[in-house]
Parts: sequence; C-alpha cells; structure tokens
Amino acid sequence: MNAQAPTPAQFGQAAEAANVRARVKDLKFWYGKFQALHDISMEIRNQRVTAIIGPSGCGKSTLLRCFNRIHDLYPGVRYEGAIELEPDKLNLVSRSVDPILVRLLVGMVFQKPNPFPKSIYENVAAGLYVRGIRNKGEIDGRVEHALQQAALWNEVKDRLNKSALELSGGQQQRLCIARALAPEPKLLLLDEPTSALDPIATAKIEELIDGLVEDVTVLIVTHNMAQAARISHHTAFMHLGKLIEFGETQQVFTNPRVPQTQDYITGRFG
Repeated sequence: MNAQAPTPAQFGQAAEAANVRARVKDLKFWYGKFQALHDISMEIRNQRVTAIIGPSGCGKSTLLRCFNRIHDLYPGVRYEGAIELEPDKLNLVSRSVDPILVRLLVGMVFQKPNPFPKSIYENVAAGLYVRGIRNKGEIDGRVEHALQQAALWNEVKDRLNKSALELSGGQQQRLCIARALAPEPKLLLLDEPTSALDPIATAKIEELIDGLVEDVTVLIVTHNMAQAARISHHTAFMHLGKLIEFGETQQVFTNPRVPQTQDYITGRFG
C-alpha cells in the first residue's frame, strides 16, 4: 500500500520547521539566588537577523550569552528550560552538553573588539585549531573565506602575519567577526557590536551583517532601536528579564501588540 501523500498543511509545517535555527523554551536563568530570566520562549529563524532590544538591565545580554554558555565561566549560575539548536534538537543549556561544543556551534562577538595579541592570521585560525584542524591548506582556505565574509580580506591579505592590534577599531571588530565565522558556526551572537565604533565603521558592520545571513543565522543585542529596525527581520523586546513581545521587526516597530512595547519604542521609558 502506498503511503498517503502529505497534505499542503503538512508541507507548510515542514517548511516552517526547516526555517527555524533555534527554539528557546521556557528558559530561566539565575545568577546565584537572583533570577535574571523568566520563562523566555521564542524561535530564532534560520538565515535571518533577530534583534533583542530593551532598556539597560532588562536581561537582553544575559539571554544572548545563554546561547553559548559563557555564564558557565562564573560560579553559582543555573539554567532551566531549553535552547534547542535545530535540526538536531541539541539543548545548548543542558548539563550533559559540553560548553566547548556549544561555543564551536555558536560564535560570539562582544561589544568592544577583543582580538588576541597575535597575528591577523592566528586570530582567525584560533577556532580551527580548537576544532582539531591541522591541515595547513584547509586552514589557509578557511581563514581567507572568513576574512572575505567579514569584508576584511582585501584590507589585510598582504599583512596576515602582522599583529591584529595594529588594525583600526572597526577592522578589529570585523576581524573578531571573521574569527567567530571561521569554525562555521550555526549561530552568530553579536552583543552590541557597534556601540564602541564611529558611524562609518558602524555602517560597514551593518552592511556586513546584512550579507552574513546567506551563511549564518544572526542574533544581535542592540541598544540602538534604529539599528534594530534597519538590519533585523525579527525583534524581541525585553523588560525586567521577561520577553514582552516578539515578532517581525516591521510589526513590532509600527504596530506593537503590547502597550509596554509602544511606550519603549516611543521613548516614554527606558
């Protein structure tokens, strides 16, 4: 007997599932006895930019850093719930999952550029060494590709053995993005990546992010609502450790469903 053909609705459900890179499910997080995140649930769409906005201290950077378990570097932290990376449904915050594996799957770029005090080449290759890659030809190719992805190759290809600390601030931040991209992560986290940069360098980073979604899913924390509106496809608004609203960016900014979102966007608080 032939299997019954999928219905159009089932096709739609399959397409919807394939379009999700990560699912946050009832996520809670504690620093010691202080609960910083409360029951966060949201979907991170594949090959899209998702922005997290909210006032200072609302938990947006705390949420972002749960995705790569950077909190594990400090004592007394605790997670409940799940962040499932698709399609394998790997729970990134499970105690049974090695944080080193998580950080290879989820790249991170911080607010201020933090290149290693090594050459440009060694900075980008660092994650490849951690992955156990030793073939010089493969490393060379992946370093070049990551620098091209970060729109930095043409500026540094003739000085790869020079110190990364000789680069400008904007170049250093693009180098950090290249370093995060080289191990081919499933998800790239950006924690206010342009807040320490001038407008020209900021524009370059924003243009870069727009092109990166062809290769990687991007989750960005930004205090700049205009930036979130410019570069993201979906936006999450947080307040006091809670997810207040999540949706397509245009909807969140032009027709928010929650009055608190409207108040924040219009500057009534925050």
